[in-house]
Amino acid sequence: MSGGSTGTAESDEHTPQRWAVVGAGALGMSLALQLARQGHTVTLFEAGDVLGGLASPWQVGDVTWDRHYHVTLLSDSRTRQMYQSVGITDDELHWVETKTGYYGPDRTLRSVSNALEFLQLPGLSPIDKVRLGGTIVVGSKIRNGAKMERITVERWLRRWSGNKAFDTFWKPLLRAKLGDAYPKASAAFIWATIQRLYAARRSGLKKEMFGYVAGGYANVCNRFGSALAEAGAEVLLNTPVHSITRASDGTDGLQVRVAAEGDGEPRPFDKVVVTTGAALAAKLCPDLLPSERARLQRVEYLGIVCVSLVLRQPLAPYYLTYITDPDTPFTAVVEMTSFIDPAEVGGHSLVYLPKYTGADDPLFSATDDDVVQAFLPYLQQMYPEFSAEHVLAARVSKVPHVFAVPSLGYSDDAPGLSTSVPGLYLAGSAHLPFSTLNVNDTLSLVPAVLKAAGVAADDHSTHSTGDVRE
Repeated sequence: MSGGSTGTAESDEHTPQRWAVVGAGALGMSLALQLARQGHTVTLFEAGDVLGGLASPWQVGDVTWDRHYHVTLLSDSRTRQMYQSVGITDDELHWVETKTGYYGPDRTLRSVSNALEFLQLPGLSPIDKVRLGGTIVVGSKIRNGAKMERITVERWLRRWSGNKAFDTFWKPLLRAKLGDAYPKASAAFIWATIQRLYAARRSGLKKEMFGYVAGGYANVCNRFGSALAEAGAEVLLNTPVHSITRASDGTDGLQVRVAAEGDGEPRPFDKVVVTTGAALAAKLCPDLLPSERARLQRVEYLGIVCVSLVLRQPLAPYYLTYITDPDTPFTAVVEMTSFIDPAEVGGHSLVYLPKYTGADDPLFSATDDDVVQAFLPYLQQMYPEFSAEHVLAARVSKVPHVFAVPSLGYSDDAPGLSTSVPGLYLAGSAHLPFSTLNVNDTLSLVPAVLKAAGVAADDHSTHSTGDVRE
């Protein structure tokens, strides 16, 4: 979809303008900082009380760490450049080799941290395992994700891995990430996952390491706050946007209304970038064409219910434990303190129990206590030495719209960055048809938005290797 930047690219690039950025996640913060450093007048609107969005920090008992689990890969060049842009040095990045666990239908916890351990998994024949490994190699060699959108992920995986490997291995993992929506997903989903994991190997790195910033995203967001203030950007927390409309005086500008009922005088801007989910963007922008609004509203999202537990002692040495038992109430165990230094969280063990699911899941309306009580019995089944007495604190994050389901032919109908409203741009996970949900992929939208708006990106900005619709 084409649309809407005002003036020429040259004049936009060199003339300071009034910009509004809606949403202070990693994408919104990075856009606001680049624009402010280029001399534009920037206001960053955030409905929550902290910076960071899905990457924001929060407190569980006496522990402050990330609201959701995050890792940085050595190959995540955009994320590492983001850290550098706010003054985080390489000395503050810690790189770790992690171990991976596997909990299958036989209810036995095993290590699958290397190829030999993987080959020892029960339930699959040697031929099944060879085909499964070959599937990953085939996916790593495909360079064009567009053709992967023409076939469902189930059909593609069954073709290459076989029915038994799909039913035993792939199907539970797809359900873990895509819930009941997995039959709708295209093979682009698994392709994007494989591409990210193989990126470091293709760039000459022999093994992939996981990294984190000392202090977690609390440190990252604090640095962003300081950098934005130094660059002269205005940051408005606890300020939900009510509407974004064309200027009432008939000029090419835009006006942003805030406050729950849209009361008060609207604030004038030349350009606005909305980084929220697609459905909310459609609601906030009534001047979009009906076809644009319909396209945004067609995007199907998965949400996440994620329990954070602070424990007296560790569960296992695995950072990530895959669960293929169909009876699991959550979809993985992420033991953060098998990755980060436990000293970061007071010497305790920090564990995440995520479930990716649709917004209609009853978990979203359940109390935090009910969710925790629903999850703990299965955790005790997995780890017989664990008991509820080991829990020092618990907290539940519920986000109903997180990840756009990559359905068949998704990029053909994906929303565009530019809109029919001059100066209005939309950017979020719905604009990444060949991606998994991670900070590095999301940051590929920064130079894409700036290009669509006729603004030069910083020299260190990198473009996505996938397709981003403008």
